Amino acid sequence: MKLDPATIERLKAKIAVYREFLKNWLEPSNLAQLRPKLEFQTGILAGFALIASVLLGVTNCSTEGTIQRRLDEDLKKSLEEVVPSTLYDNDMLQDTMTLLSAEYNIGTDETTVYIAKKSGNVSAVCFKLTAPDGYSGAINMIMGIDRDGNILGVRVLSHKETPGLGDKIEVAKSDWILKFTGRSLDNLAPAKWAVKKDGGEFDQFAGATITPRKSVQAIYRGLQLFKAHQDPLINP
Repeated sequence: MKLDPATIERLKAKIAVYREFLKNWLEPSNLAQLRPKLEFQTGILAGFALIASVLLGVTNCSTEGTIQRRLDEDLKKSLEEVVPSTLYDNDMLQDTMTLLSAEYNIGTDETTVYIAKKSGNVSAVCFKLTAPDGYSGAINMIMGIDRDGNILGVRVLSHKETPGLGDKIEVAKSDWILKFTGRSLDNLAPAKWAVKKDGGEFDQFAGATITPRKSVQAIYRGLQLFKAHQDPLINP
């Protein structure tokens, strides 16, 4: 949240009032009169609580905007990894659509879809999805899909899978996640959206079958979400 000049001035005025109150209250002559009274101890505590409250409020206002900018920067970087910059000239963070997604089991009841446009026409979409049942917990991903339903890219955002085994879903650890690029519901039969151990197209990892299995299944469900809403997404 960015503070406007008027809000800043109001905060300054409040701080000035509190400062004047404390200055008068802390005058030696005033303290000498108050010290024997029970109210003095209560006043001390209340004064410190008031100061802490004001400082926390000011700090929150000053840092909230910075935190949000950092989050937006991280998200934008993730979007750029799965949607080539040549496909859009709009700000995808500002061009979104929300879809109901509970039935697809991709981690949330509502999914925010970021829409890529080139010269006003939708060229691709991107959204986050989750495999909620990874070996060690949720596997959070982001996927870009072109207007025809072909995967442009998938990246893992976070996970708790076993280091040296399940973490091969990370692009920094192996090229496994890159095998989804170009795949779609049209060029790969439903039965093939599985690891090879289950009769599918995608490799499993030695000693870690659950991680790739659940990732493949979640990506497939993400494609189904896109397919079900393809028309309103590419023709908003």
